[in-house]
Amino acid sequence: MDEMIQQPQEGPAENSCPSPEELAGINAYTRREFKAEELYVFSVVLCDNEIDRDLERFSIPALEKMAGLFCGKTGIYNHSMDANTQSARIFRCETEQVPGRSTECGEPYTRLVARAYLPRGGKNESLILDLESGMKKEVSVGCNMGHAVCSICGADRRTEPCGHVPGERYGGTRCCTVLEDPLDAYEWSFVAVPAQREAGVIKSYEEHLEQGGDHARKVWKTQREAVPGGWQGQPPEGWPPVLLERVKGLEQAAEWGRIWRQELAARVKKMGRLALPELEASVLESLVESAGVGELRALEKAFTRRAEKDFPLFPQLAVPEAAACREQEQNRTYQI
Repeated sequence: MDEMIQQPQEGPAENSCPSPEELAGINAYTRREFKAEELYVFSVVLCDNEIDRDLERFSIPALEKMAGLFCGKTGIYNHSMDANTQSARIFRCETEQVPGRSTECGEPYTRLVARAYLPRGGKNESLILDLESGMKKEVSVGCNMGHAVCSICGADRRTEPCGHVPGERYGGTRCCTVLEDPLDAYEWSFVAVPAQREAGVIKSYEEHLEQGGDHARKVWKTQREAVPGGWQGQPPEGWPPVLLERVKGLEQAAEWGRIWRQELAARVKKMGRLALPELEASVLESLVESAGVGELRALEKAFTRRAEKDFPLFPQLAVPEAAACREQEQNRTYQI
């Protein structure tokens, strides 16, 4: 291949053992030197510059300053401030932009991403299982911001009430409160419903692919087209293994999805012919082929109920009343 597209910078391949560089950063916070196998590390998005559920957003300069403030801060549960809920600690924090994505306000989508650690063993094994299974994912931050500015007029809402209502639109722009000039970062917490929709534990490099999907798809499409006749056995040279594995997984999932839809469509056609024998076959065929998956499932359910009503099933050991009904049903004439 003559030219390779530049790949996004790859983070840690797994949310598991720390790299040698990460281990050095972690041991700066510990009382003794830990080995990599004694620790579990993971990545978490603390916050971003998108408008959140409270109609607030962080400015990009605020996120950049918060990166330094959150280093060393502990993770707890539900902002409880109880030492018994301390669960993990941040050892690295930085801002990053997701390629090709913008916020509602037109800024480059920027998020504050941290790497956190906790020791393996004991009660932490339960937390690690929750993290791996996705049960513990969403997070929220506790911090002190110097200014809370109206996005429409720039007035500080704490000292200069301006009358602009968050959530309302002014000249086509939705009003929100911009959080600026962070003074301190207290903690970050696992919560059930965070104010920021995308704050939570992520999958390192795989999450880059999910968030920057357009870029990943362009890389995939360009490199696949660069190989005459497509891929024949071996992948193109230079592909990161994690990207290749993900693409193969998506292709396999797509194939399974096609097979599942074909089977679902066949069931719908069968039940449709039983439930609506007067419906022309070409009409039923066109209906099934144009329907989405949700519509097909609804049709299958409706057709099945109708068919079961017209063609009830009776047990072999039926009571007399049921047997009489079965005999009556057998004497009916149907045209299918």
